[in-house]
Amino acid sequence: MTTPFAVEVFQNEYLAYGHGEVHAVVTVRGAHGPVGPLSQGGPAELAEVIMLDCSGSMAAPQTKIIEMRRAAKAAVDALPDGVWFAIVQGSGIAEAVYPTRSELVQADKRTRAAAKAEIGRLEPDGGTAIGRWLTRTRELMATRPNAIHHAILLTDGQNGERTSEFDEAVAACVGRFQCDCRGVGADWRVDELRHIATALLGTVDAVRRPQDLAADFRSMIDTATNRAVDRVSLRVWTPRNASVRFLRQVAPHVEDLTGTAVRVNELTVDYPTGAWGSESRDYHLCVTVPAREDDVEMLAARVNVVVADQVWCRERVRAIWTKDIDLSTRIAPEVAHYTDQTELAQALQEGLQARRAGDEVTATIKLGRSAQLAHQSGNESTYRLLQHVVDIEDPSTGTVRLKRNVDTIDEMVLDTRSTRTVRVNR
Repeated sequence: MTTPFAVEVFQNEYLAYGHGEVHAVVTVRGAHGPVGPLSQGGPAELAEVIMLDCSGSMAAPQTKIIEMRRAAKAAVDALPDGVWFAIVQGSGIAEAVYPTRSELVQADKRTRAAAKAEIGRLEPDGGTAIGRWLTRTRELMATRPNAIHHAILLTDGQNGERTSEFDEAVAACVGRFQCDCRGVGADWRVDELRHIATALLGTVDAVRRPQDLAADFRSMIDTATNRAVDRVSLRVWTPRNASVRFLRQVAPHVEDLTGTAVRVNELTVDYPTGAWGSESRDYHLCVTVPAREDDVEMLAARVNVVVADQVWCRERVRAIWTKDIDLSTRIAPEVAHYTDQTELAQALQEGLQARRAGDEVTATIKLGRSAQLAHQSGNESTYRLLQHVVDIEDPSTGTVRLKRNVDTIDEMVLDTRSTRTVRVNR
């Protein structure tokens, strides 16, 4: 049986005497179509729930609710026949407006038309209780337990629930479905949607104009419905006296997976990565091993791709100690590139936070470093977004000046997209 994944490891395996930190970039490529256990009984079942903010603020301006309806209808039109779906109206409560019964319905010509009719009747009213929207979505997803579960969440405002209530709702959804989050307008909080997207293995983005919602919704549906392999994890084995210091996804965006580890046994941990289609992702793995003072080689880690508890492929990460300085000081280009991309994401977020706090000195230093890293690594999209916030005088040195009049939405777009990376040139 053909494997659904291919794995490559890029590293400089040589360490200087007395050093005990091993770095490697692991590239995982997913094949299209269900494989192995998922192929039994036909194609993978897909489930989609679209959560729409219908709070009172969606009426100001009126274009928000109008474009939200248009985007939701476009998303429904993009659903292939057979996908199970529902539309949730979110305000201070969460209500499934289609179907009205407590289950999902399969997409076909009739159900898509009925869903779009209900979407057309949505009106803004009430507050914002995002945790309750997520809880209702989790309940709906539970009616199709064997499906690949994906949701879209759109809001224009800040959550009105107690922090504990919100956090508990997010935690209860972990592993139940993936969720892509979108904010429209400039009155929502990036940290709230990033918290959801991080926990639920999704994306977060700021939609600059309500008119852009429809294209974005169609894109999210297309990506979600082309994923055919679910419950995929990276499994990392390390020998005794060694441990994973961190594991980060570094392409197509930066996401620290270290805290998501699920222990399999004393030497092995799994890192859930959600559902996959025909795509490629890069991960930066750092393993600490006992330092040596002699010419010796050891296996520092084994990286496996696991689908529904079945191991499909394995690659090794090695450590070789040497007194040859030329060998031990080389940095693998992949490791160097993604180390810079991770620093870029962190510097952007810290710079924007300092700017909001009125700390202009820190903001200038951090955003200047961001401009330098974006320029050096060829991250042109981030470089262009930075120019909305700072005047870049010399990108090679990171010399910038803070702009005085910055639209809030420009800052939010830069914040949400701060973790997007460019792939290393190989």
